[in-house]
Amino acid sequence: MIQTLFGSTENKSGLFDRMKEAVARTRENLSERIDEVVSFNKEIDRNTLDDLEGTLLGADLGSATTHQVITKLRERADRKQIKDAAELKRLLKEELLSILNSANTPPVDRPDGVPEVVLVVGVNGTGKTTTIGKLAQSVRSDGKTALLCAADTFRAAAIEQLEIWGQRTGTEVIRTRAGGDPAAVLYDALEAANARHVDCLIVDTAGRLHTKTNLMSELEKMRRTAQRLVPGAPHEVLLVIDATTGQNGLQQARQFTDAAAVTGVVLTKLDGTAKSGVVVAIARELGLPVRYVGVGEKSGDLLRFDPKEFVDSLIS
Repeated sequence: MIQTLFGSTENKSGLFDRMKEAVARTRENLSERIDEVVSFNKEIDRNTLDDLEGTLLGADLGSATTHQVITKLRERADRKQIKDAAELKRLLKEELLSILNSANTPPVDRPDGVPEVVLVVGVNGTGKTTTIGKLAQSVRSDGKTALLCAADTFRAAAIEQLEIWGQRTGTEVIRTRAGGDPAAVLYDALEAANARHVDCLIVDTAGRLHTKTNLMSELEKMRRTAQRLVPGAPHEVLLVIDATTGQNGLQQARQFTDAAAVTGVVLTKLDGTAKSGVVVAIARELGLPVRYVGVGEKSGDLLRFDPKEFVDSLIS
């Protein structure tokens, strides 16, 4: 399973501290605003929650997710079940965690003795290729073997960037010329992964939405190629989203989700936004688990996402 390949060498407390640091800006805004709202209103009632609604929208939970959370909290407030700020925060954490857990499906199992095949999709500029490099580093840090496939052949810079990450992480890159057939280079990479008994093959795919039909056709061809050479492949399709683009990124994500049969999300640049609530919006509106979050530019700046750690980091 993918959990055994993409682990982390950091201890649990270290990962929690890094998550807290990544969402610090959002946490400060949320906690400060909740305290203000409660101190202004002696009783936590519907008016209090109307103020909280704007705060959650500001954190980029999105209108649908915010409405769901506030509706649940209003039901509690109507029954006088919210006594103070601490209780409001506890109940808010419960609602957010419930949404995240509902989308937190595990990756598909793979047969023993075959490489884990992971397709990585996303709009250019989201940090897709950088994420692939970090995933390769994670695999190698756990003592596993990895191979990279440069199947974003429509952009020469993407191939060059992947090769730079290959050099940084000591991971070989299977490539072809710019403009070549993505499915053909994937075929070569799959054959190499099988022959060398590689643990994980990570595949960079085209980062553009030229037309949805063309994208679906290309990805489906790659999927058929993978299935012919490796049972059950691809075992994971990861969608890379830039956290700083918020709801706009979510719109792009919907198109990729439909076209690419996405199984999980990598959220990059989480440390660069005060709107970390988009994590919850992704789970609620796309029905997808967030697998990893990027919190920096270094090869080790990719954290495995844990819903409870995220919620505990977000609301203190």
